[in-house]
Order: sequence, then structure tokens, then C-alpha cells
Amino acid sequence: MAATTFEDLLDGCRAVAAHLEMRDAYSPHDPIYLDWKAGRKVDPIDHEREWYDLAVRTVARGVAIRRARIVSEPISDWIRHELETTPKLNLRAGEQVRWLPRRQASDLALPGNDFWLFDGKIVRFGFFSGDGNYVGDEVVEDPDTVSRCCSAFEAVWERGIDHRDYDPDRHHRYKV
Repeated sequence: MAATTFEDLLDGCRAVAAHLEMRDAYSPHDPIYLDWKAGRKVDPIDHEREWYDLAVRTVARGVAIRRARIVSEPISDWIRHELETTPKLNLRAGEQVRWLPRRQASDLALPGNDFWLFDGKIVRFGFFSGDGNYVGDEVVEDPDTVSRCCSAFEAVWERGIDHRDYDPDRHHRYKV
């Protein structure tokens, strides 16, 4: 496959773009996260305008953007930040977001990396360093790999808790 940008992949999507996130922290130097940690009120769209505009444009074309997040509980600061900014960015852009406590995913067959799935035909794996910094990606069209990713995403989505109903303090039953 020729080099394709993420925007190209999303622009080429016709029905569903699905994103599976499985890390408890990303980009530790992200300005939105650092502002949130410092207690500053920030509109995430100000920092993520390109993503927001791309997502709005995609949803307006009739493409569903479904984001599933597998999270450890108790949740990390990064996940609490995502939980609080999701309505202001992801939901506002038209995304659907579900959360799955990691303990409820133990029996699922999951890939080793986060990924985006485009129309069940193309997978874009995202690679991150141990501290959560993005280090690259790989676009794969192998039907077996795509099928496994489709199955993994759907299993997580089916068990996931809709953002509006997810309360990690209420759902968390395991004491550390």
C-alpha cells in the first residue's frame, strides 16, 4: 500500500471508523493533559481543532466513529483526563465512546497494539513507547489481520459501557 495519511484513511471511510485504545497513558507532554493536571480550564477543541474538524466532517458524511477504551481501574490520571474531556471533544464531534474496565476484558483475544479500523477493510496500528509517546504506525490490509481486529473491536464494543453511563468510581469494585 502506498503511504497514506490518517486523514486520507478517514476521508476514504464510507461506513464505520473504529478505534481501540488499550493504554492507560498517552503523550505525557500533551498540552491539554498538562493544562488539565495544572487545574487550568481549557477547551480541548482549541488544542485539537484539526481532529475535531476532521471528525465532524466525517460524521456529517454519515460515517460512524466508534471509540472503545480498555482501562485499568482505579483509573490513571490520563484516563481521568480523557473521561472529563470526552464530552467536550469526542462526543461533541459526533463520536460514540465506550469504556471497558480491563478486568472485564481478560478473556478477550486482543491485538498487541491500539488500532484504527476503517470499514472493516484496513487496519492502522499505532505504536507507542513505554512512557506513552507515539513512535509510529503501520497500515495493514491483510484480511486475516483485519478480521481479527474486527472481532476484537466488536467484542470490546459489546461489553463496553457507554460514556454517559461509565463512572469508574461506581464501577470500580476492586480495591488496591
